[in-house]
Amino acid sequence: MCGIFGQIAKEKINKEKFIKLVKHSEQRGIDSSGLIYYADAKYQISRADYNIKKLLNKIQPYESNIVLGHSRLITNGLGDNQPVIRENICAIHNGIIVNEKEVWDKLTVQRKYKIDSELIVAIAEEHLNDSENVEAIPDKVLSLCRGIVACALVLPAYGKLLLFSNNGSLYVGYSEDDVYFASERYALDQIGCINILQIKDTSFVVDIPVSNEKLSVKDEKTRIENLIPEFQFNQNEEKLLQFEKPNIKRCTKCILPETMPFITFDKEGVCNYCHHYKPRNKPRPKEELFKLVEPYRRPGKELDCIIPFSGGRDSCYGLHLVAKELGMKPVTYTYDWGMVTDLGRRNISQMCGDMGVENIIVAADISQKRKNIKMNLQAWLKSPHLGMMAMLTAGDKHFFRYVEDIKKQTDINLNLWGVNPLEVTHFKTGFLGIEPDFEEKRVYSHGVMKQLRYHSKRFKAMLESPGYFNSSLWDTLSGEYYRSFMKKQDYYHIFDYWRWDEEIINDTLINQYGWETAIDTSTTWRIGDGTAAFYNYVYYTVAGFTEHDTFRSNQIREGQMTRERALALVEDENRPRYQNIRWYLDTLDMDFEEVINVVNRIPKLYSVVTELLDS
Repeated sequence: MCGIFGQIAKEKINKEKFIKLVKHSEQRGIDSSGLIYYADAKYQISRADYNIKKLLNKIQPYESNIVLGHSRLITNGLGDNQPVIRENICAIHNGIIVNEKEVWDKLTVQRKYKIDSELIVAIAEEHLNDSENVEAIPDKVLSLCRGIVACALVLPAYGKLLLFSNNGSLYVGYSEDDVYFASERYALDQIGCINILQIKDTSFVVDIPVSNEKLSVKDEKTRIENLIPEFQFNQNEEKLLQFEKPNIKRCTKCILPETMPFITFDKEGVCNYCHHYKPRNKPRPKEELFKLVEPYRRPGKELDCIIPFSGGRDSCYGLHLVAKELGMKPVTYTYDWGMVTDLGRRNISQMCGDMGVENIIVAADISQKRKNIKMNLQAWLKSPHLGMMAMLTAGDKHFFRYVEDIKKQTDINLNLWGVNPLEVTHFKTGFLGIEPDFEEKRVYSHGVMKQLRYHSKRFKAMLESPGYFNSSLWDTLSGEYYRSFMKKQDYYHIFDYWRWDEEIINDTLINQYGWETAIDTSTTWRIGDGTAAFYNYVYYTVAGFTEHDTFRSNQIREGQMTRERALALVEDENRPRYQNIRWYLDTLDMDFEEVINVVNRIPKLYSVVTELLDS
């Protein structure tokens, strides 16, 4: 996924405006970049595995009258870059094609690269072998490809630039006699474009100089780190992962074990979490939400709400509800902090492509974010503490920060969140010594005193391993501020008004939208999150349970599931996800064997409890 942009000028491009386009495109990722520009009567291509500003400073294409480019968030096809070239046709593409294998099987031309975007150029190539109708190519591409397709296709021999999209993540505007395009409208507004058009389920054709010269290509590959590691199964590594069924006492009503922080049992064996539980999945009447959103509705096709969108099952189902049930016109917003897996990104692309919904991405500096995680994981390994596992996911809290930026950029205030009301995990702070607040109504705790207590406990734990006091600390603290302290406005939870039902959600996503599930687990929860498999392995290995146990316990209390069914599910869901754990440690450049051996050596909490009971 990337930000694409371009200027087609009568004379030479406007450097000031062009740089503004480039700057905004970096919001979507800076892992690699590419340019197409017209100079010396031919089209030239420059591709690099570094950021677009550095590439522009090197190329200096400002005397050209046509310059197109991209700033890319690396997804699949790491070794290949855009623009993608075949037979003197080239393309820059924002999105992920999720049915590429199926479409390649239909084509007669052969695949050359790993990058999914090659498919667009291959379809164009095959089409032109049979027809001279250049302007029919977009319809051909959009009819075959699933997932987000927002593309600029350059055909030098025909003197045509084709701009097309299936989800609206592409805008065209005019400034004087020049044509500009960008992945988001805001970029064109910033440079004063007029007559801005959203390109969706259609195409926009621009005449460009004809050239039969072979495309001139320059590539620079200097990156050492592997942003998208390729999975290679290692049987010896997989055998290191422990999965022993602990002999621990569980609540007779739910399935919480005796190792749950602050748990107590009455004489019938029912835990205090059950006694204090208040139903959370009792939504208010839907009519209230319809009334709340009414002032935000806009006439015609204008977008009227933002959906924070991770690609997980709850945000995807939330998108379905907002578009199909509420009848609103959403734009989705995704914050990619470096731990969104390829599966998560594919589901983002699949849903937005199929539903024709624009997706705005804010990408962190993925390399830096992963270095932050690595520093904190190294500190944790020196003094393993279950209460400090949250330090490994602290970097994602800026999700709450950037939604405010997206509100300003789109001029849309209403944001609707698909947060599962049953995802309450008291144990994550409980292992820090913080008693559960049974009166808390939100999944995320708020309030100054609660946060001060949490941070004071965490600070004491950090002193046990000084490695936590590293350069990532400001990122961690600022993220916590945006999540827990920043005032939120025009902010509603969809599942405050719609009952959360796992069976309905899974059926809708999988059978209506072809939503992808993971190959290494039966659950559909957190499967696009690169961190979940690792931290759940730690919790299970040390404490004999994971967040799946707390989630299924909440479903039991809500009357959604029997205790027997919950026990059967968690026995499978708690199994180590080798592939996902390996991906996580590879992205951090951590040695799998060393890390897992440290985890396996941590004293088991349930062993300690059993010894105390026996004595």
